[in-house]
Amino acid sequence: MSAKQRPAPHPVDAAPPLPQLVLGGIQHVAAMYAGVVAPPLVIGAAVGLAPGQLALLISAALFTAGLATLLQTLGFWRFGARLPLVNGVTFAAVAPILSIAAQHHSGNALGVVYGATLAGGVFVVLAAPFFSRLTRFFPPVVTGTVITLIGISLLPVAVQWISAQRQAARPSGLLLAGVTLVAVLVFTRFLRGFWSRIALLLGLITGTLVAWPMGQVDSSTLRQAPVFGIASPFHFGTPQFDLAAIVSMFIVMLVIMAESTADLLALGEIVGRPTTSRTLADGLRADGLATAVGTVFGGFACTAFAQNIGLVGLTRMYSRYVVAASGVVLVLLGAFPITGGIIALVPQPVLGGAGLVLFGSVAVSGVRTLAKASFEHPANVATVAAALGVGLIPIAMPGFYSEFPAALQVVLNSGISAGCVTAVVLNLVFGPRLIERSTTKELSSVS
Repeated sequence: MSAKQRPAPHPVDAAPPLPQLVLGGIQHVAAMYAGVVAPPLVIGAAVGLAPGQLALLISAALFTAGLATLLQTLGFWRFGARLPLVNGVTFAAVAPILSIAAQHHSGNALGVVYGATLAGGVFVVLAAPFFSRLTRFFPPVVTGTVITLIGISLLPVAVQWISAQRQAARPSGLLLAGVTLVAVLVFTRFLRGFWSRIALLLGLITGTLVAWPMGQVDSSTLRQAPVFGIASPFHFGTPQFDLAAIVSMFIVMLVIMAESTADLLALGEIVGRPTTSRTLADGLRADGLATAVGTVFGGFACTAFAQNIGLVGLTRMYSRYVVAASGVVLVLLGAFPITGGIIALVPQPVLGGAGLVLFGSVAVSGVRTLAKASFEHPANVATVAAALGVGLIPIAMPGFYSEFPAALQVVLNSGISAGCVTAVVLNLVFGPRLIERSTTKELSSVS
């Protein structure tokens, strides 16, 4: 077959020009930077790390996120989904890690955490082939519900960014969020081609430029950041293996696998390459390997970042090489903290304004997937309604399950996990039977 007759590659496998790779990669990093530095900030403060050590822990999280992203996008052998999937440290593991650290505060707390995380990563690698067979339990009525919940569960994060983590938003924060939101919408609507695809990045730049004369841009991080700094292997403690801590981390990793499954299914729908059982297994293996290897450099449990899945849908930049470029940027941010200080210049209210569109687009993708399900059957309506209701409980009232056992809280406090389990169970109990009965009834009436 000649070059002219060779079919064009799928958009996921197409490599855009270098300028688009770089700008697209930076845009992805801007969208997820706050999320990837938050867990090490919380964990480092909880275990009492000094400022210099805390900076190294954040650099380690960025560095390992970059390696994990490269593994997912480029892949090797049976590791990596080879989809435009950004990986990073998950907040789902923070609460169990804090609990483990509190129980071992007099000893090598981080060493015990890393031991449990290393074991959890190996567990995911081994369990991935079996977990991937669950894709048949995710028809559109389940997948659409879970994707919608992902978007809805992220929206409070955008609201918290707008208020800068305070109880109430300040007028200046609302102004910056509004300017950024309008800028993203205007750029998306009126710009064409590549420029419309980086509307989010342009909106963040616009919001930051408006914030600068208002005194809302904190440049202290940039001034204090070292030019180069990367943690040496096992800098924060040699892994120690405690059975109770490992069991706790296994439960967390099951939740992470469920959320990663939902993210991979959502991304497959968005880019037009449905996630197969093999793709899911490869993606989960990459999560596990990145988690295990990340402990060497000071990272924690890794998973997909749902906000970047929304960015893929919003910008229609489906190339996995664009996201691979973001992995390179993350590695550089981890190795050269001063470059991370530049990204950190973006004020939280500006991030929040962009996040409203970004996270809302994930929910829209879920609604689009739900449109493929048949709502002529009342059971499908009830399944979606119940799953959304259960998934919204921890979002509406974060402390709702605080009196429950810790093991249950790990699952129930995640609206995505709780809603996913509800949707799968209800679909298994009611969906297939109802469809079978309805089909039998229709055939009987026809005959």
